[in-house]
Amino acid sequence: MMRVDLRLNAIVDPERAGGRALAELARLCAQGGATLVQLRDKQSDTRALIEEARAIKQALAPFGVPFVINDRVDVALAAGADGVHVGQDDMAAEDARRLLGPAAIIGLSVKNVSEAEAAPIALIDYVGSGGVYATLSKQQKNPPIGPEGLARIIGVLRRRAQQSGKALPVCGIAGIDAGNAAPVIAAGADGVAVISALSLASDPTAAARALRQIVDAMLAKRGT
Repeated sequence: MMRVDLRLNAIVDPERAGGRALAELARLCAQGGATLVQLRDKQSDTRALIEEARAIKQALAPFGVPFVINDRVDVALAAGADGVHVGQDDMAAEDARRLLGPAAIIGLSVKNVSEAEAAPIALIDYVGSGGVYATLSKQQKNPPIGPEGLARIIGVLRRRAQQSGKALPVCGIAGIDAGNAAPVIAAGADGVAVISALSLASDPTAAARALRQIVDAMLAKRGT
């Protein structure tokens, strides 16, 4: 298992792409300092999704930025992605790990403390936790947890990761932009996962750069 750099997790989604091709969007985000790119596409057919994933992988190759697919283990395998990000209702992390092997990156969504207590720490490489703030890019079933709620979840995950002797980076997700990213890192997160603040920006590279600067400054302040 590899240590995943979660400082700026750029999520590209055709429903919020600002009219750009996703491979181009991924490239622009990587150019600005994205450290992980995730493809989240709930609408494309499987074949189109695999082609999209291959194009993104190719666009990211010069940057050495890892690339994961949301939910679709089959697409990750077919496109040669670095791994997957799974939610609580997607394929279980155990099954994803068995299919993708020990070298793949597996991320897990954790929305509350009970999910944090139940997360299969030994099988995952990172956690995306939220929704921290209100967002338009996904139907939010639950009210935002805020930085305080995020801090509680991170506390549980840190304790469990320490007990199992592994590093488990966590990023906050939902509604995060340059104006509110700092409290997410102050709450203990290792980075931020962002969709709209990058993909709908007029200049995604500049937006990524600005977010990375905020995250890096807050991490330096925290001494990590």
